Amino acid sequence: MFGSRSRSSAWPKPQETLLGRRKRSAGFVINDLEASSRLVKPKTESGLLPVKKKHLAMAAADETALKWSRDNYVWKEMERQRRALEEIAVRRSGREKGGVVVRDDNNEEASGPSNPVLHGDQRQGAARTAAERAYVEAEPTSEAQAQTQTPSQSAGPSTAKSAGTRRAPRRLPSPPSPFAMPPRRDNAQQTATPTPAPAPAPSSTAAGGIEEKTTPAPPNTDTAGVAAEQGGAGDELSALLNEFSADSSSAFAEARIRAAFYPKFENEESDQESRTRMIEMVSQGLATMEVTLKHSGSLFMYAGNHGGAYSKNCFGNIYAAAGVFVLARLFREAWGREAPKMQSEFNDFLEKNRISISMELVTAVLGDHGQRPKDDYAVITAVTELGHGKPQFYSTPKLIEFCRKWRLPTNHVWLFSTRKSATSFFAAYDALCEEGTATPVCKVLGEIADISVRGSKDHVMVQGEILEGLVARIVSRESSVQMEVLRNFQQPSLDGSNSDLGPSLREICAANKSDAKQKIKALLENAGSSLCSEHCDWFGNSGLDAQSQNADRSVVTHFLQAHPTDYATKKLQEMIRLMKKRNLPAAFKCYWDYQKINSLSNDNLYYKMVIHVRKDSAFRRYQQEMRKNQELWPLYRGFFIDVNLFKAAELSKDSSAFPENSNGASNSRLSTKDGLVEEDSNLMVKLKFLTYKIRTFLIRDGLSTLLEKGTSAYRTYYLRQMEIWGTSASKQKELAKMLDEWAVYIRGECGDAEPSSSTYLTEAEPFLEQYAKRSPANLALVGVAGGLVQTEDFLARLNARRDEEGDLNKPERGAAPSSS
Repeated sequence: MFGSRSRSSAWPKPQETLLGRRKRSAGFVINDLEASSRLVKPKTESGLLPVKKKHLAMAAADETALKWSRDNYVWKEMERQRRALEEIAVRRSGREKGGVVVRDDNNEEASGPSNPVLHGDQRQGAARTAAERAYVEAEPTSEAQAQTQTPSQSAGPSTAKSAGTRRAPRRLPSPPSPFAMPPRRDNAQQTATPTPAPAPAPSSTAAGGIEEKTTPAPPNTDTAGVAAEQGGAGDELSALLNEFSADSSSAFAEARIRAAFYPKFENEESDQESRTRMIEMVSQGLATMEVTLKHSGSLFMYAGNHGGAYSKNCFGNIYAAAGVFVLARLFREAWGREAPKMQSEFNDFLEKNRISISMELVTAVLGDHGQRPKDDYAVITAVTELGHGKPQFYSTPKLIEFCRKWRLPTNHVWLFSTRKSATSFFAAYDALCEEGTATPVCKVLGEIADISVRGSKDHVMVQGEILEGLVARIVSRESSVQMEVLRNFQQPSLDGSNSDLGPSLREICAANKSDAKQKIKALLENAGSSLCSEHCDWFGNSGLDAQSQNADRSVVTHFLQAHPTDYATKKLQEMIRLMKKRNLPAAFKCYWDYQKINSLSNDNLYYKMVIHVRKDSAFRRYQQEMRKNQELWPLYRGFFIDVNLFKAAELSKDSSAFPENSNGASNSRLSTKDGLVEEDSNLMVKLKFLTYKIRTFLIRDGLSTLLEKGTSAYRTYYLRQMEIWGTSASKQKELAKMLDEWAVYIRGECGDAEPSSSTYLTEAEPFLEQYAKRSPANLALVGVAGGLVQTEDFLARLNARRDEEGDLNKPERGAAPSSS
């Protein structure tokens, strides 16, 4: 064209081209292994200045880097294709691999490789290579394989369907061994003199023309490689669920409660009305009032070696591991050399009778509550018979008898069986609620109670003087008679109290402070295999990291749509349907049951379901539903369910024929429980002390308001809380003065950086100690100060806020702390 400039002189074409060049996706060009490894040296044009030596060195370094990258990519690609072909061959031939037989019908398309390309890889989404396609399409079926096929396998799809023969269940295969070369760790920032990749190991040509290594490389320990393998196993699990979902008309569900703690029951009336009702029942001889100490810790539940260990809303975490360790240490302290034997017998007893125990786990390792404990310990708070129906909780006398049999620690209990003693108890609490600590409170209750049974753990000795509170509830009249017998029963001796118990919880956590997984592993190993030999809830199984992937969310849908096999499953389905229908703030988290991972197939699936109530308002709203429907089961705290989804054609789908409760207990809330109507058996009040609430609610929970919104907003916050609690005017004035000083102090110490709620006492205790030294009135206000336990060396780092019971949850916005 006229006026156009010739491009040939400005853009000369290269005189050489590389052999074996092939394009990948995104226009990426790479040389094949068989091609020449020589890079083309660009032709020097006339008139250009000579290239400096340092630039030549840079070009040489770049050439080496490109060669390394090319070899690295080709090596990885060959390994991925080889492993894919191996897996396809396994599926086609149905041979045994890792103890599990994988059978796919010949009319089905083979699945993809077990380690698909990771997200973000430029090669993701690329089609199979020609060699892989040719191998899949031209794979022959030998005569020997044809002879070993079942009729349903050898027949075509229509024949098998007409014959009504069921396809053999597809089981989860064991994960392939990791052979891939570890990816580079330098984030592609090659140095000037890179080290070339090692040459591939000797190989032999496999089917399809893909080279297969005969000498495997060392196992892949890189995070990306492990993630790829876990992704492959996760894909297999998802495939099982998808195949199960394909035909759900014959799906059945069996659900069993694995662990549960008391429902978070709140009385419809005020605390004062509840007090009046409790005194009236005691006065009329209908019931006895029972009072126990509220230790300040975290909920831990244990159902045996195979039953599992659980924290409040989770399992397989540091809370559960610490609980297992402390429980094992309690056995060593109680039984000495006989501890391993007794631990095994204890596990057998729990699993044979389907029992779970609940404990208040008090440690300085898991973060701050009202006071850092002097020792790490636990107190048994509930024993639950799970059976095959509605959970049944041991009465307090039976619980104490259980604990003394196994030499487990019990709580301090007081019984008030007359109008005078019951009235005196509430009067004593009102007098002590603003300044009470453990020593004077226990002394006064011991003087006015009709029966007092000391706990095996002294609160002052193991935790300290700061007492969280008391729990008063209505129990049957028979409790007084049973407790009188237990009071005269001598406490069991502790055979191992003077022996070497091994490293403590704090010592183990200090030695493994920088590695969370190693910390958990060390705790479980020190607990011993007699108590906890199964670690898969923490570290996973069959190539899956523990809880690395939640099961598909559709699991809950499948569970609700499946036909229940018994009455318990029917009632649990009813509960979950109602909670979802009313949009209660709760999550139904499902995880694969790793202890049964080898029993999984496409028509037999096992899960662990965690019912996680995110806000206390869910308990209140559910209680309202229970008042409308007396047949509803309670919503428990620490609620864990084993779920089995399976297919069976011969079971009945008529759920109306189920017996009401296989535990033998009536389901109706209008029934009697130890001579009490169940509504009255849940009558209780929680009474907390101001010295505890100053630290947790006013200081810890007010930090975010103070540092984010300022002193004025913080003052509004703490005055509102004290008004809700009914704090006396004189105490409000004293607290306002102290908290204003605290606001100035902490802002000067931390600026706008909010201290962690897990370690807030590191900042609060020095301030409270100095404030208490000014006057006796200040000391009475604070309760006690000084003797702070330092936790910097062993504290488990927790990047979330906890509520007053140690749960890792952000509090509901705008919600005031409970006054009880």
